[in-house]
Formats: sequence, C-alpha cells, structure tokens
Amino acid sequence: MRLFAAVLPHPEQLAELGHVVDRLRALPGADGLRWTSRPGWHLTLAFMGEVDEELLPELRVRLARAAHRTPPFPLRLHGGGHFGRRALWAGVAGDLDELRLLAERADAAARRAGIAMEEHRRYQAHLTLARARAEELDLRPFLDGLSTFEGARVQVGELALVRSNLPVSGVPGEQPRYERVDGWPLEGRERRPG
Repeated sequence: MRLFAAVLPHPEQLAELGHVVDRLRALPGADGLRWTSRPGWHLTLAFMGEVDEELLPELRVRLARAAHRTPPFPLRLHGGGHFGRRALWAGVAGDLDELRLLAERADAAARRAGIAMEEHRRYQAHLTLARARAEELDLRPFLDGLSTFEGARVQVGELALVRSNLPVSGVPGEQPRYERVDGWPLEGRERRPG
C-alpha cells in the first residue's frame, strides 16, 4: 500500500482555507489548474511510497514512538507559494521547528522500519492546492489571492499515517483518495526556552 505520515488540519482550518480557495477558483485562468480535493488536504511529513504489509507493525511502533516524543504545538495555515510554475500551495506558520522535527522523526521511523525512503531533503511545510496543467499559466493572481490569508492558530495533537489510493478509473481529473490508517497523539513535553 502507498503510505505517508502527515498532519491533518483541523476542520476549522480546512473551512477557512476553503473560503479562500473558492475565491481563487473564480479567478480567470483557474480552469488551467487541477485543484486538489478538499477531503484530501494534508501536510505531508514523510512520503513512504509503496510499503509491504509485513513492515506495518514495526512502522506503527516507530511512528507511535515519534509521536510520544513530540509535544503538541501550534500551527496555522498562512499565505501561499509555488514550486516552479506548476504547484500552488498554502503555507504554514507557527512552531515550524517542532513541525520539522516531527517530519524528521517520521522519516527516521520509516527508515528504521525497513522502508526505502527517497533521498533526505530539507522539509518544507505546505498544503498543495493545485497543479498547473501547463507551464505557461501565470500563477501570480493566485499567489496574490493567498498573500493575505491568515488562518486560525490550532494546536496540532496527532501524527497520522495515511494511505494514498491512486485513481484507477482513467477518468480525466480524478483525484487520489486519502484514507487515515492510524494515528498517534503527540505526548512529548514542551521544551522550555533558555
């Protein structure tokens, strides 16, 4: 099965972002973007790809340990950006150090469970909103629409394991479906400054 570790935004955060995306989808050129499915909005921490069923018990133990070591932390969806001229995303603000640490722990948990992970690269928190169908699409109006977005601050309290079910029907525009397989509460002690 195709798996990744993630933070799943709070319903309040999804509703706020949904209002912004509704306005973006009304802009000229919006039909040149393939918009992601709202039920699937998430912050990927560690993408694992295809994982053998036999590795799941050890993966669960190691992800539980990663969550147990990480304290709950505040995050909000904030602004936006793009990767190249293809992907449009909402950004994240708050305790990004704790979010990066959770991403590193999830990546390490997968590796230690025997999952061959891609080359390690610096984590950049984002929530993918859309992908351009063509390179020449001007993303600036969409970036302008995201630039003032300031979502509510919400406490992240869980590390989730999510299954990605890729489209199989061949219908153009069909989206992957995401299914929460498991989750673990963040239980670590908050770090004291200084």
